[in-house]
Amino acid sequence: MDDSRYPYREVRANARRHSEYRYPEEGQERHTRKKERVKYTRQYDYTLLFLTLGIALFGVIMIYSAGYYTASLKNDPYRYVRTQLVSVLAGFGIMIIVSLFDYQILMQKFGGIKIRLVHILYFVALVLQTSVLVIGQDINGAKRWLKLGPISFQPSEISKIAVIVFIAYAIYQKRRSLDKLSGFVRIMVYVLPLILVILKENMSSAIIVAGIAFGMCFVASKKKLYFAGILAVGAAGLGAVLLLGKGFRISRIQMWLDVENHPGAFQIRQGLYAIASGGLFGKGLGESMQKLGFIPEAYNDMIFSVICEELGVVGAAVVIFAFLALFWRIVVIACHAPDLFGTMLCVGVMIQLAIQVIINIAVVTNTIPSTGIPLPLISYGGTSAVIIMVEMGMVLGVSRQIKQK
Repeated sequence: MDDSRYPYREVRANARRHSEYRYPEEGQERHTRKKERVKYTRQYDYTLLFLTLGIALFGVIMIYSAGYYTASLKNDPYRYVRTQLVSVLAGFGIMIIVSLFDYQILMQKFGGIKIRLVHILYFVALVLQTSVLVIGQDINGAKRWLKLGPISFQPSEISKIAVIVFIAYAIYQKRRSLDKLSGFVRIMVYVLPLILVILKENMSSAIIVAGIAFGMCFVASKKKLYFAGILAVGAAGLGAVLLLGKGFRISRIQMWLDVENHPGAFQIRQGLYAIASGGLFGKGLGESMQKLGFIPEAYNDMIFSVICEELGVVGAAVVIFAFLALFWRIVVIACHAPDLFGTMLCVGVMIQLAIQVIINIAVVTNTIPSTGIPLPLISYGGTSAVIIMVEMGMVLGVSRQIKQK
């Protein structure tokens, strides 16, 4: 382009050369700034860390309040709170250790062969879940616990984290395949055996695992329409399982439809009484009446009703808000993750926690039929608390890999 038509360009160029001649140090500074590299730092998402620990410690307090009476009948008032506190502290330590590792180590090959740590974790979960059907402890008519020496745990909790990691890796490898139904079917072919084994004795955990698989694939796919058909088929299959399954599953539907009169709906009915009597601000911490034998195992799946009775609607709202803040931090980390594998790990963890929170609160308020799903990090359960903190450690590990200026 002819600069004679734009004389101001020539004037600016001459002024720049004149400035660099009279003030060479200024020209050098500009040259240095051009070559200066942007520095990046990596750090924990401390908000997520403290939210996780805060919710878990709040759960310890509520377990002490809700379980003190029942534990006193067993001559050990601190039985449940002591066990939960040990699990929370152990889980917190494991969470910190897991967060220090690069999460991409899960995709590394094992022993120089094509099998990766992701595949080993899934295989271990399948073996443990199958072992429950053979040598598992029978509690309340269902085999859900596996005892190895002094340690007793639920393999279904390990299966959840195994499915999250496995599907995250599958999506990382072939994300575009999920734009078609065949891609979703291919992933479910691998996950379905584990879901069926869990379904044999633990329908609630099977629903969570299936929900994790469906939700992760839905988020990863750019084509959403065919998921509506899958959801309809899944709902029909769930209805068939409920109607053709064991008698107690049909009984739970009957209790849900007639909670006021059904003799088996005693626990749900007492939970509703607790929620109603709590009012806006509650009776005060430790002042619940329904936990005094009216709500069986008030420290477990029904602990949200005790929260409503003692802390009121305001306290319950704060708990829900804390979980929403936790989900928000996970979403932020997922959006800034350095790769798709890290993003899907965060998505899987968030979907699992969201499903458990929604279903637990819905059951306590009798919005859906009763299931045995605990409130994450708050309900009594050492295995659940440790595994959830391991998952949060993975999310924190993803946050450590995010580069910030």
